[in-house]
Amino acid sequence: MTKKSLLKQRDFTLLIFGNLVSLLGSNMQQFALSLYVLDLTGSATIFASILSISVIPRLILTPIAGVFGDWFDRKKSIVFLDYLNSGLIALFGILFFINGGLSVPLIYVFVILLEITEIFFGTAVAGIKPSIVRSEDLLEANSLSSLVMSIGNLLAPVIGATIYVSFGMQAILIVNAIAFALSAFSEMFINVPKTNKKPDKISLVAFKKDFLAGLKIIRRNKFITTIIGLGTFVNFAISPLFSIGLIFITKEILGATDFQFGLFQAVFASSMIIAPIISSKFIKETNVGKICHRSLTIVGILVLIVAIVPTNLLISQFPSNVGPITLFLIICFFVGIYVTITNISVNTMFQQSIPKDSMGRVGSVSQMLMTITVPIGQMLTGFLFDVLPPGLVVVIIGIILLITMKAFQGPLVRATDTPVQTGEVITSEI
Repeated sequence: MTKKSLLKQRDFTLLIFGNLVSLLGSNMQQFALSLYVLDLTGSATIFASILSISVIPRLILTPIAGVFGDWFDRKKSIVFLDYLNSGLIALFGILFFINGGLSVPLIYVFVILLEITEIFFGTAVAGIKPSIVRSEDLLEANSLSSLVMSIGNLLAPVIGATIYVSFGMQAILIVNAIAFALSAFSEMFINVPKTNKKPDKISLVAFKKDFLAGLKIIRRNKFITTIIGLGTFVNFAISPLFSIGLIFITKEILGATDFQFGLFQAVFASSMIIAPIISSKFIKETNVGKICHRSLTIVGILVLIVAIVPTNLLISQFPSNVGPITLFLIICFFVGIYVTITNISVNTMFQQSIPKDSMGRVGSVSQMLMTITVPIGQMLTGFLFDVLPPGLVVVIIGIILLITMKAFQGPLVRATDTPVQTGEVITSEI
């Protein structure tokens, strides 16, 4: 099925539209909050701590949310949680108005509450796309979703920068509250097959039984266990680079204006629009393990090149920050392409190899295991950016990534020796 045919499917289109609207709002908020925190503190360590603290509820609640995501009606869950997000953001918008701003402790609370709703939303929505799209069409569906979401990522920083510069953080909160309400409204009209299996009686015994069943699926699936192992190391290096390093370099080292920072976000997002367009045929015909290894190895090399940009040796060669920022944008553009190719192929394989009624448990636990190291990496990266030259910190991240890819080269190929498009369930014993 082509992308055009998929867009004619009402349920899929409504799901994509709802996700796009909420993505625009949340990405504008994240973009503006980054500017707000850096303007407020100027510290990479504090900025990193705000990002890292959001992982704590994810580590604690993900196993619970995964089981609940498989138990309860997924459509009702995502509609309720989007409306809840809208109300929370509106509440903090009111607090911003009353207090004339948000303090760092209040931002901590804000981020944690939104992360909690996102955890339960993610586990509920995980099983929707495989339920409304045929297995053989999942690759095209994921490519189209990535394309549409990337357009949102492209527009969000531009719109966010305009609103933030013109009207401030409070306006961003108002827009985001409206966006989540619109997303919830559109999701009310999606027809989602009921693949959830709620026990006759909710109890700790029932929870333990279903949770262990999800762990059993993970343990028996060689592809999932390999990706979890790889993701643990890659996220330790890559997530802090994206969430802290690139932003800190752009704002604090290269001295980017709010407009230039928005341009950086937009260029990075544009690479994620191009990737699904140019990579679908390649992904269909190539072993997923080889795709991951090649793409992330190239990312590691590009990260080492990025390390040159914030050095005085390069910056001093230009009369203004336009030259370094332009070079920075070009490199990040290609990083975005290869990361997106990896995500599309891996997500498709995940969706094809996990039973629909277990999608919440398996997906959430896998995600939790892969993000355990993220807060450690974020705090360490924030600290290193405060005490070491930024170029050296980026070199360390690049080396970690390249060593990881070398170590996982064999396991990746062996675990994914079936092409993505086959739709077969992988249940190889470890």
